[in-house]
Parts: sequence; C-alpha cells; structure tokens
Amino acid sequence: MRKSASCCLLIALLFLLPTACTNNPTPSTPTLQPTSTESPQEHFIVFGDISDDPAEVIEGTQPIADYVAAQLADYGITGGQVKVAASTEEMIELLKSGEVDLYFDSTYPATLISDASGAQIILRRWRFGVETYNSVIFASKSSGITNVEGLKGKMIAMDAPYSTSGFMLPAVYLTENGLKLVGKPDGSAPIGNDEIGFAFAYDDENILQWVLSGITPAGVTDDYHFDKSFPPEATAQLVELARTESTPRQVGLARAGLEPELLQAIIQTLITMHEDPNNQTILDKFQTTRFDKFPEGIEAATGRIREMMEIVKDIPLP
Repeated sequence: MRKSASCCLLIALLFLLPTACTNNPTPSTPTLQPTSTESPQEHFIVFGDISDDPAEVIEGTQPIADYVAAQLADYGITGGQVKVAASTEEMIELLKSGEVDLYFDSTYPATLISDASGAQIILRRWRFGVETYNSVIFASKSSGITNVEGLKGKMIAMDAPYSTSGFMLPAVYLTENGLKLVGKPDGSAPIGNDEIGFAFAYDDENILQWVLSGITPAGVTDDYHFDKSFPPEATAQLVELARTESTPRQVGLARAGLEPELLQAIIQTLITMHEDPNNQTILDKFQTTRFDKFPEGIEAATGRIREMMEIVKDIPLP
C-alpha cells in the first residue's frame, strides 16, 4: 500500500594489500566497510479522489493530507499524499490494492465504492458547511406542471447515473409515490403516458438550462443549488414540485486492512480538527466545515441508503 523510498546501492571499496620485500609483514590497510545511505522507510497516509482535474484536487487536498499525517507520526506515518483517479472503477482498484487509504464522496457513489472495494464508511463530511442535503424536483412555470403527478408523459432532466442528489434521491421519491421512471437517450425521445422519462445532463447548470430552454419541462438539483446557487432571475421562472428526504452531504471511506489503532487515530484527528481555529484554512481548501460521526450510528445511516439503492437498481437507465 504505502510507498517506501528507493534504497541507494551500497558501494564497497576494496583496497589491494601492498606486499613487503622484507621478511616482516607490512601491516595491511583495513578494508573499508560499506557505508549505508539508506533513508528511513516512509509511510504515507493517502487521500483519494475522482476528477478530470488532478491539479485542482491536489491543491485542495494536499494540505489536509499533510495535517492528518503530522498527527499520526506516532503510528509511523511520515507524510501525506493525494492520488486522483479518472473513474469510479479506478478508485475501487486503488482502495482494494491499498494505494488509497481515505476517500470522500456523496452517499450513493460512496456506498457503491464501499461495497465493491471492501472499504468501510467511517464518518460524515460537512461539505460546503452542511451535514445533510436533499434534492429539489422542479419545473418551468411555462410548462404548466404544478405537482409530481403532472410529470406523467413528460421528460425530466437528471444529473448522472451515480449521483445522489441528481438521480438516486429524486428517483426514489418519484418511485415511492407510485410513478414509473424510464431512462431515455435524450429530451426528444417518445414517452408513454403512464411513465416519466428522464435523461442525464451531467451538470446542475446544464439541467437548469435544459429546463429554461424547454429541452425538458422539469429537472432535479440539490437544495444548495436551488436555494443559493441558481441566479434569482432563473429560479423566478421555476416552480418547486417536491423536496426529497435528506441524506448525509458526504461520507468518508477507509480502505480495508488499516490497523485498528491507526484507523481510530485517523477518525479522532478528523472529527476534532475543526476545534482548532488554525485549521480553518486547511478545511476551507478542502471545502469542508468539519467531520463528525453519524448521530444515529453508521448502520442506521447506511441502512436507508441501501434501501434506496435497491429501488433504483431496477429503474431502466438511458
């Protein structure tokens, strides 16, 4: 899992013994012993992320990796590193191989990655200052849709197949309210009168533009975007149809095989770091207010996530 510094090759210098011409032997020059330049073994705590912009991720994550590493010196940790994967599949492999120790994501992809890699969910991450969030299902006012029943026979824009707020939460809400969701390749695909079609726009701003431009009459986003991020002149053209249940904003995973004492030290370091004002800049760079344990316990928190995952796995994707 952890990387060790390359050891320098040992160089042995051998000297020939001079031979005396007399009967008395000349004292030999002592053979020099090899001098080792091997550096102490290094052990890193490695934070992982998935992104197509590794430089941005490393800039925001390296400070917290360094901080956590410094607190774990008594456990043999000598530094912090950041590894950026290009895909969910790559992150799963990095966790399974032990090349990544800690990974943070929203609940749906984090639970999928946990199941596939053996990593365990250990705590909550308050990203952007909130511990939980939900999804908002909305429509354009010009569509005439005023409730979720009005979505039958219509298209709705969602984010991505593994998005918590952009797919799982709204899909579960609509399904549990007796509505049938069917994935479509795009906003112009035919839709049955008894179903709600959905297509992926792969970005909250794209979803907003799809709805405002009429590509789809409705869309979904998280409550932060709907309440604070979308421009007021845009939300003035929208009608809120429903809000889903809440789920942790993000959760942290620890790879399988971490020594129990080290794992507990990692958790304690993370959940207490917000108590020191000197750590605020580090947390800000990581877009995090604090970390904490699940108030209801990990099993209760993840139990509902798994129920929702069972629901969405049967929904036909585009």
